[in-house]
Formats: sequence, C-alpha cells, structure tokens
Amino acid sequence: MEQPHDLTVTVEAPRAWDRPAVSVPVLVCLSLVGGRFASFSTEANLYTLGTGGVLIWLGLSNRVPRRPAPARLSTGAAWWALPVVIFGVFEGATFVLAAGDDFPTFSRLADPLLEDQLARSAAWFAWLAAFWGLVRR
Repeated sequence: MEQPHDLTVTVEAPRAWDRPAVSVPVLVCLSLVGGRFASFSTEANLYTLGTGGVLIWLGLSNRVPRRPAPARLSTGAAWWALPVVIFGVFEGATFVLAAGDDFPTFSRLADPLLEDQLARSAAWFAWLAAFWGLVRR
C-alpha cells in the first residue's frame, strides 16, 4: 500500500558537531584553556568576552538547532529566579559603585576559591555548559 505524501514527515538528523559526544569535549577544552588564565587578568577578560560573544552570536543566529522551550514556567521557577535577580542587582551595584575591598563583589569573594587552576576550569565548564544550554533554547 502506498503512503500519501501528506502523512510523511521528515526528521532532520542532528548535526555531528551538535551531539554531546562532540560538544562536551569542546566545552572541556575551552574550559581548560580558560582555567589557565589568572582571575581578573586582561587575558581572562578577553577570553570571557570572546567565548561569550561567540555563544551569543550562535544563540542569535539560526546555525544551532533549537530544543523546544517549555510552554510556561511553573510558579516555582519565579522563586528560583528571585535570588538570581537579587544577586545580579547586588553584584552590578557593587561593581558600578566600585566599593573596593570594604564592600567587595561576590566575584572578588570567590576569588580565593578560584586560585587553583582545576577549580577555575570547573567553574569555566559550568559557565560554558549553562551558556550552551541557553544557546540551544
């Protein structure tokens, strides 16, 4: 029996570079490079701006296949977003006001934790993985 053409659906196969077997090692390599830079150095800031800029460009272009976004966020998501917004406002205000050592930003407070290269690489991987998840939405 012949299938009508209206019912046939073609599914696009994921691209080879878009699979976790490829994207996770790429993110690991990028995080290892980022972990080699000292915190708050010019090289680290340029690397952050460069990788972030590329990820923003990928997110705004149609080069990366999108995963379906949830139809509606639950009310519990708003309670999780509240501390993130408060943290962002507090971090931004202390950075803009240049409070210095008397009232340091959370980034400066976390700096002793990120002195080790492995810890910096792990933080880089978490940042890149979260950003990659946002690019895919």
